[in-house]
Amino acid sequence: LYFSASLIKFLEGAWVPVALSFIFLIIMYVWHYGTLKKYEFDVQNKVSMNWLLSLGPNLGIVRVRGIGLIQTELVSGIPAIFAHFVTNLPAFHQVLVFLCIKSVPVPHVRPEERFLVGRIGPEEYRLYRCIARYGYRDIHKDDMEFEKDLLFSIAEFIRSERPEHNVGREDSEDDEKMAVVGTASSNLEGTRMCEDDADFSEMASTSELKEIRSPEVPRKRVRFLVPESPQININAQEELQELMEAREAGMAFILGHCYVRAKRGSSLMKRVVINIGYDFLRRNSRGPTYALSIPHASTLEVGMIYHV
Repeated sequence: LYFSASLIKFLEGAWVPVALSFIFLIIMYVWHYGTLKKYEFDVQNKVSMNWLLSLGPNLGIVRVRGIGLIQTELVSGIPAIFAHFVTNLPAFHQVLVFLCIKSVPVPHVRPEERFLVGRIGPEEYRLYRCIARYGYRDIHKDDMEFEKDLLFSIAEFIRSERPEHNVGREDSEDDEKMAVVGTASSNLEGTRMCEDDADFSEMASTSELKEIRSPEVPRKRVRFLVPESPQININAQEELQELMEAREAGMAFILGHCYVRAKRGSSLMKRVVINIGYDFLRRNSRGPTYALSIPHASTLEVGMIYHV
């Protein structure tokens, strides 16, 4: 109705809102088209599992203590930029987490269903995938609380992955098994996590929970409390131990800056839209909300060119 009314008075000044509408329409189309092409490139150029397995548990590089969070838009598979990391960085963290933050078309996501956690490759690779789901009315937590919930979700996944600790699972693409894990505050019976010198006596008695403690170090201590019954697998204990040591060493956010360019042979219109329009919008747009709260001292940015 508004557009029709503007056409009636087009020559009397209504051309201004019509022109503005078309300008905003073009801007939104360019942004959507560029984002879609970037996502299609990620999907079509995912790293194969055979390539990952051929590198061995150390990924062909030095694995140092710590946790590396690699942000990705993919909910399955290994993003192409990971191969760029491996071939250009001399060392990588001993625990790697592919983090995907998704907004779902519901007002709120229950805390008990916040995370989807899975494993990439064999256990000794220490590669995990974590999908954090938020509704459009959910409030994103600060980075410290989010880190705690993320670490807890991985620990709970490790504990409950064994056959004797089955939890609800969802299958995703590439045959990855994803487990639904809630936040630390929503889980009152599973794994507990505490940092520094908190009092565990308020959480549970020693007869109910078994403590897995990391070696004494002059920095932040991280401890997990897991239920004693049923008995936790020895491999899971070792994995939890390594996860604690990695957390104590620190957590780094690895962000990939993708520069999208039209590939050779593209039409003039596509080159203008991608190389000029989308590139201008990308350089002048605000980053994701979670990226704004990431400590800059813990951030590693690596650039890569996408030819779409």
